[in-house]
Amino acid sequence: MKLKEQFKKIDKEFGAYVHHTIQEMMEFYQASVDTNLDGCLVECGVYQGIGTAKFSLVAEEVNKKLYAFDSFEGIPENTEPHDKNIWGNPARFHKGDFCAGLEEATENLKRFGRPERVEFIKGWFDETLPKFKKPISVIYLDVDLAESTETCLKYLWPLLQKGGILLSQDGHLPLVIKVFEKFAKENNVIVHGLGKQKLVKIIK
Repeated sequence: MKLKEQFKKIDKEFGAYVHHTIQEMMEFYQASVDTNLDGCLVECGVYQGIGTAKFSLVAEEVNKKLYAFDSFEGIPENTEPHDKNIWGNPARFHKGDFCAGLEEATENLKRFGRPERVEFIKGWFDETLPKFKKPISVIYLDVDLAESTETCLKYLWPLLQKGGILLSQDGHLPLVIKVFEKFAKENNVIVHGLGKQKLVKIIK
């Protein structure tokens, strides 16, 4: 069965709201194929592990390991003044939002994915990411906060191989857009789709 059909099947069997679209998952797959680089796959922001399960199928397809980072305590305490996204819809993130435990994510991975391809790394990003030193080929961020995005960029971008791809599902959030605008200027890169769509892409 082709990956796109597998993703659709997972969504149907899961039977609850899925926070990633099929197209976003396919973008991750295409990036993983296109890079064809040494290095692992990285996901930041796991929630219930449905995206992780799909990414594990991609990891199987390209013969790579996926490292999935999350606090498993939901959104951290923050004072970021989120209000609306680029389409005018409410965008607010409170402490504990999107909280799902490691056990739930693990069970969903076992049910829908390839657990042998995945290593969960539990903890806040500013505690876990500085310890991670593996070369990376593709990064997928779904972290909502500007501060979390900054932390991920700070520690993961240096590990991303030349020609590697970073995807963020938060390109529709004004505070995150500001982070990427600053990052793009400082690193002389283009953030494709920034301010126009939810999923944005940087090629290193």
